[in-house]
Amino acid sequence: MANLQSRGQGVAGGSCFGYGPSLVRARQGDLAKRHRKKKRATGMDLRTRVSTSLKQAMKDKAADRLSTLRLINAAIKDKDIAARAEGNDDGVGEAEVLAILDKMSKQRMESARAYEEGGRLDLAEREREEVEVIQEFLPQQLDDAEIETAVGQAIKEIGADSIRDMGKVMGALKAKYTGQMDFGKVGPMVKARLS
Repeated sequence: MANLQSRGQGVAGGSCFGYGPSLVRARQGDLAKRHRKKKRATGMDLRTRVSTSLKQAMKDKAADRLSTLRLINAAIKDKDIAARAEGNDDGVGEAEVLAILDKMSKQRMESARAYEEGGRLDLAEREREEVEVIQEFLPQQLDDAEIETAVGQAIKEIGADSIRDMGKVMGALKAKYTGQMDFGKVGPMVKARLS
């Protein structure tokens, strides 16, 4: 180590592996650029909103809200890790984040129903409070008339004329209206229109 430091390549001089300080700074700059680019490429709008709300909940000392926001953040990060394991370095996009939030909302609604049936109204209320927090980040739900219109447009755009085209229609609807409609209810509507 003393020999390396005498040549100006010690730890303080940049790196003991032969990288000079200028190369280390250049690499750090490249990493920072890639990180900023990656942030723009993924669904940062929702992520930023969740992060900002999380910080505000910490400041306000709103424990229940903070807990729910942390759960949202953890679910998004879990999906990011899974996406990176599959080779997608950008993580999940905006549509996937919406799908995560929609799934979390549905899970809590089902839990609230189960708690009500079991006579645990306090737990059911807690689940509904979590649903309210999650739904702040979801787009506004379409009403029945708007869903009918959207289904009709999707069928027309795809040119669907039989039940075989149901998957294409549902795919188009999911791509366009993620988080805005309950696809469990939309499926039978599409099936009825194509039958």
